[in-house]
Amino acid sequence: MAKLTHLNERGEANMVDVSEKAVTTRTAQAEAFIKMSPQAYQLLEQGSHKKGDVLAIARIAGIQGAKKCSDLIPLCHPLMLSKVQLDFELQAEQCQVRIVSFCKLAAQTGVEMEALTAASVAALTIYDMCKAVDKNMQIEGLRVLAKAGGKSGNWQV
Repeated sequence: MAKLTHLNERGEANMVDVSEKAVTTRTAQAEAFIKMSPQAYQLLEQGSHKKGDVLAIARIAGIQGAKKCSDLIPLCHPLMLSKVQLDFELQAEQCQVRIVSFCKLAAQTGVEMEALTAASVAALTIYDMCKAVDKNMQIEGLRVLAKAGGKSGNWQV
């Protein structure tokens, strides 16, 4: 059986020591989807939700989420992100928004968790801002799309 990296010899939680790893440029991209009613989607598309510009606020929330990842996920390393980007693709036929996050830094560990956190926090923010119109929205499909850098190299779906 492979050794678990987040447990020490006594089975206790353990933050992985990355101090011996090389500093490399690392990137990660993640996505999530939020499906909503036609009415909520139309208001979002028109920028007419009562709480304001939903996508502008979701973008800021996603960036903040990525920056706070180590505060939210136990044993994640606090990282000095050099870039966090959130893009939104309105998909009218499905009444949904595709959220794509991108994180980048030069460090000794990857940024997949930060990219996932950015996409999920952006989706949660959209839900919060649109819930007065549609309480049945669904957040789906959260996943890493690609990563680059580090010892394990590049990967994408």
